[in-house]
Amino acid sequence: MQRRNFFTAAAGAVAATAVNRVAMAALPEAASQSSAETAPPLVPPNGRPYHPVVTLNGWTLPWRMKDGTKEFHLVAEPVVREVAPGFSINMWGYNGQSPGPTIEVVEGDRVRIFVTNRLPEHTTVHWHGQRLPNGMDGVGGLTQPHIAPGKTFVYEFTARRPGTFMYHPHADEMVQMAMGMMGLWITHPKGQSPLIAEVQRDYAWLLGSFAVEPGAMTPRVNEMTDFNIWTFNSRSFPAISPLVARQGDRVRMRVGNLTMTNHPVHLHGHEFEVTGTDGGPVPPGARWPEVTTDVAVGQMRQMEFVADEAGDWALHCHKSHHTMGAMGHDVPTMIGLDHSGLVQKIQKIVPDYMVMGERGMADMGNMQMPLPDNTFPMMSGKGPFGSLEMGGMFTTLKVRKGLGASDYRDPGWYRHPAGTVAYEYAADGRGAPPAPRQTAPGRAPGAPGVRKPATGHEHH
Repeated sequence: MQRRNFFTAAAGAVAATAVNRVAMAALPEAASQSSAETAPPLVPPNGRPYHPVVTLNGWTLPWRMKDGTKEFHLVAEPVVREVAPGFSINMWGYNGQSPGPTIEVVEGDRVRIFVTNRLPEHTTVHWHGQRLPNGMDGVGGLTQPHIAPGKTFVYEFTARRPGTFMYHPHADEMVQMAMGMMGLWITHPKGQSPLIAEVQRDYAWLLGSFAVEPGAMTPRVNEMTDFNIWTFNSRSFPAISPLVARQGDRVRMRVGNLTMTNHPVHLHGHEFEVTGTDGGPVPPGARWPEVTTDVAVGQMRQMEFVADEAGDWALHCHKSHHTMGAMGHDVPTMIGLDHSGLVQKIQKIVPDYMVMGERGMADMGNMQMPLPDNTFPMMSGKGPFGSLEMGGMFTTLKVRKGLGASDYRDPGWYRHPAGTVAYEYAADGRGAPPAPRQTAPGRAPGAPGVRKPATGHEHH
């Protein structure tokens, strides 16, 4: 669907079934956010206190208190999300964003969520992992009627247990989740818990995937396996904010997965423990140190560590194709192919032709290849030593001394102490000897050779 038609159809559906202004006047304000930058933590203005989370490239939804109940207003609507510089996707989300805003409450809070539907089709909201009355579970046709376009439904329940949860539709789920409809829900403990440690930095994000053709803006919603855009909170590197920590801080990472595949999340330079799942806190005796933990489909993992090693440490999914940009999956392997004399001939016909992949794909990090509109490179990002050759589900943990307790700004690149950076070997100070000759591509040592005879004979 073209961009113009996408928004025209959505706007027409909303205009035809807009919520009555008088009815809307009684609702909590529907806060909206257009920026894709990481918002500062929302310190609770009322209700019971808690240590707020920082949603990576996201924000926390404000609420109002009414008769002792926290009231939130979610608006399901079409949005445009900047996924990477120069690359935006038509999505469906909540309150101007995909993922929608994080909802933060305290164990024991009575909550009331108004959900207004501005989509061109019906929807619901399922509160993934919550203990609640069956009629509030949000499964369209099973536990409630669908929320028709232009209508507002109310969900009301008590947040019964602390932990990290998610919300997403349970209506036309394949389309709506493929379009980006999801969000985080955090229930903080009402007091000090023996299973939940106090932390100085608390980060949260959702893993996402989309199938978007180069040059297009709207995802293929019927895709099941061949995704090409991999994101943390609907952002791809280099557009994902870094996690910032003061050296010595205890850091918590809450990661939820609503994609169609698993993601082994890997942290450099530190060991962590999985301290919670969407089923609740993990007892201390069941924890063990890891540097990678697999977050399967529909799961949440809560990881904690002490940021005691200063530096800029990589944090990423360990599936290598998930740390790539808008890659084409039908590209042949060109490693070892001899292009001698071929490039100039092809460029006479196709001036923009470039050699790609004959030595591997690292050259892609520096290439300035022409791309279709609204497409970002397969490899991108610059570091202090050159191209990072990354994309997708990749960011950094930046650990520094002396940061303020509430300072979440990017501190820039790490300044390594003298003698702590890998360097080129030089045996006598005049340079290292050249690397040993390698076997010619495609020829194993000792393999028989085949050559054309000097005088050929025709065989019939």
